[in-house]
Amino acid sequence: MNIEVLADAAAVGAAGAALVADAVRATPGLVLGVATGSSPEPLYAALAGHVHAGLDVRGVHAWALDEYVGLPAGHPESYRAVVARTVTGPLGLDPAHVHVPDGAAVDPHAAAADYEAGLARAGGAGLQILGIGHNGHLAFNEPGSPVHGRTRVVRLTAETRAANARFFGGDLTAVPTHAITQGLATILSAEHLLLVATGADKAPAVAAALTGQVDPAVPASVLQRHPRVTVLLDEAAARLLPSRHAVGAGAGLATVRP
Repeated sequence: MNIEVLADAAAVGAAGAALVADAVRATPGLVLGVATGSSPEPLYAALAGHVHAGLDVRGVHAWALDEYVGLPAGHPESYRAVVARTVTGPLGLDPAHVHVPDGAAVDPHAAAADYEAGLARAGGAGLQILGIGHNGHLAFNEPGSPVHGRTRVVRLTAETRAANARFFGGDLTAVPTHAITQGLATILSAEHLLLVATGADKAPAVAAALTGQVDPAVPASVLQRHPRVTVLLDEAAARLLPSRHAVGAGAGLATVRP
């Protein structure tokens, strides 16, 4: 695990975009796992600069981590719409190459199984971009989620729904109660994981995930079990990590580099 601490969110985005751009150059048909949320947005904005400078993304296939269940097609806060706004459009990806779970399906459980199978047929993610929730969740894998879990329908916690209410005009009742999410085992099957986190409010979750033991109460702590993880943090998100010390009591060490 390699942890890099950078000055601010813009620097995190630039470093993440450079890593993704290098991966696309190495593998023009890259299967790229994309995350929504505020932390990855500077990465996508910076990556668009690489595309405008000539990075060829025509062969890239993007697979989203999750989707709300029950939002009508075209809802602006569905992750299908968010991915279209922040990833597909700015990067000029072929919309046919962009995949999001079907949260509006009549049978969301079947839709989850189909999504898992489709990602497996694609060979799994070569590079998976991740954010981290305030309670340590990855995608919508809430505390207590099984490490062996695959793409499935989950009930969202009150904390997660409250955190996401800002996207629904502050109306908690408008936030869906369920989502389709890739499971922790699905996420861990990616070849390379890239976690980006910014802001002081993420510092407790980052510290809990990257220090100490792997704990089901902190889903993101499973990152310690993956053989290839890059973590990009701004100084605020890294404030609770031990500077220049080894972190992560799982399989391997991570070095904090200011």
